[in-house]
Amino acid sequence: MATLVLGAFGTLVGGPLGGAIGATLGRSLDAGIIGSPRREGPRLKELAVSTSSYGSAIPALYGRLRVPGTIIWASDLSERRESSGGGKGRPATTRYAYSVSLAVALSSRPIDGVGRIWADGNLLRGAAGDLKTGGVLRIHTGHADQLPDPLMAASIGARCPAYRGCAYAVFEDLALEDFGNRIPAISFEVFAGTAQAVVEDIARQASMESEGTGFPELGGFVHEGGGLAAVLSQVKGLRPIHAAMRDGHVIVAGDVAPDEVPMLPPAVAAPDGEFGRASGTALSRRQAASQGASLLRYYDPTRDYQPGLQRSEGEDGGGTMEFPGVFQPEAARSLLAGAARREWLRGERLAWRTNRIDPALGPGSIVRAPGHPGLWQITTWEWRDTGIELDLARYAPAAGASQRGDGGAAWSPPDRLPVETRLRAFELPWDGTGQSSVPQRYAAVSAPAGRWGGAMLYRESADTLVPIGHSGPQRAVGGILAEALPPSPGLRFEATARVRVRLDDYEAALEPAGLDAIARGSNRLLIGGEIVQFAQCEPEGNGLWQLCGLLRGRGGTEIGDFGPRRGLRPSLRWLGLHLRRHGKLKTKVEFKLNNQ
Repeated sequence: MATLVLGAFGTLVGGPLGGAIGATLGRSLDAGIIGSPRREGPRLKELAVSTSSYGSAIPALYGRLRVPGTIIWASDLSERRESSGGGKGRPATTRYAYSVSLAVALSSRPIDGVGRIWADGNLLRGAAGDLKTGGVLRIHTGHADQLPDPLMAASIGARCPAYRGCAYAVFEDLALEDFGNRIPAISFEVFAGTAQAVVEDIARQASMESEGTGFPELGGFVHEGGGLAAVLSQVKGLRPIHAAMRDGHVIVAGDVAPDEVPMLPPAVAAPDGEFGRASGTALSRRQAASQGASLLRYYDPTRDYQPGLQRSEGEDGGGTMEFPGVFQPEAARSLLAGAARREWLRGERLAWRTNRIDPALGPGSIVRAPGHPGLWQITTWEWRDTGIELDLARYAPAAGASQRGDGGAAWSPPDRLPVETRLRAFELPWDGTGQSSVPQRYAAVSAPAGRWGGAMLYRESADTLVPIGHSGPQRAVGGILAEALPPSPGLRFEATARVRVRLDDYEAALEPAGLDAIARGSNRLLIGGEIVQFAQCEPEGNGLWQLCGLLRGRGGTEIGDFGPRRGLRPSLRWLGLHLRRHGKLKTKVEFKLNNQ
């Protein structure tokens, strides 16, 4: 027995269930690999527009963050026309609705999943995974076993790529009515593992070793290309990080423990006095070529990952650092303050000459200097006939005083939970078309009054969900009997017969019909197993309607188990209004509801 699963997208659904770095060593190893600490990275995206440009880089995402994505495929707009009204001398109203299908690339490395989705600043998908408008959403996480999307494959053909290694989202028939019948600006909350080891991961990709490069404050990171040097240059602006030689290999290292720092050999004086004023050492302070950053722009999770701004306390007149990462406001301000402190300390320089040195030490290494407290980093060295001349800069660890920070007030769109989706499966008698031996089975989906995105119907086959179709946001008219259906002689129009029903959607409206319209099949109800037609309808409020003028036992239903001569209990029988035919379910089915 096949199983149909209802998702969260439609009205009346029916359909067939058949098959269907290499490093260059020189006088300044650290500067050559990492670059200047004041080097600016890519500017933060404003999360306003999903772009589509040939040759544009798809970023690699780490951690939890929000990105706009890149559109990689889109269909033409699809137009749907719906007519309503037109009874009792009132003009009919024709409504046009549009939808589009599109695919949006999210990350050039695999992700774990997608959370909330925003469209024009409002929630398109809530935290519970529910779409706020009509359509179908599929997430491809970008792993090695990823298959082509079925919709794209149907449109492109056999040459449709699977985009393995690239995570992307596909919207099928996304309703555009809520967005002025245009494609909205969409952004996604993406979960892509952890960002704390981003330096280690990228160093591994560059066939380089790393140690102590963890970034515990980093909640997410956007890597838009540029290799290891670009990433290290960005990270170095906020955390101590350096490159050093060890056993003939380049090591990317982070903060160091004070007890693991080696001591330099004593300084050696020179009779010419050209270096170190004949003492072998010289302490100086250099004026920075440019002032360090006093402002930090980042992604703030307290503001739904919109760009946030923090200022370093006591700093003024510096530049703005654009960091494509996610921080809590307190962490962002503390990191900026620590970076400003290290930048100031690096202005203190120490010249040192020695005639012997540990082969493991080189440019980028952290050392101690006899007679000079604190830690120092070897920035440059030079071999001379009189000794080894080193240039040292004051090194400050990452630890520092915590800074209080506030991301400021932010408006978050309300995440209204969807109303309950209701499924009714029913069978109708043969209507004279096709084979009489084929059961005519249908599924009607509806919801109470409120915002509802519609429903999607699937069948389960071999542990795989196979889509049957989706309906759009229009509700099927359904409900329950408010009182028992009275006995009837059947097969004749009963002008005084009445029945009260309660509709699921309190805002739904029924229309009266004349005898000519009833003869043509208007105003048909499926009550239990009996088809009933009504002529008049009177609203009583709160979804209650009184239906008058009944024609019972239509389509041969007067002889069924729920025939007109047997009164129906209101608590047990569903009311369904069959407005139009949307296809047939050709096999025996079992339905179950799956709210998304």
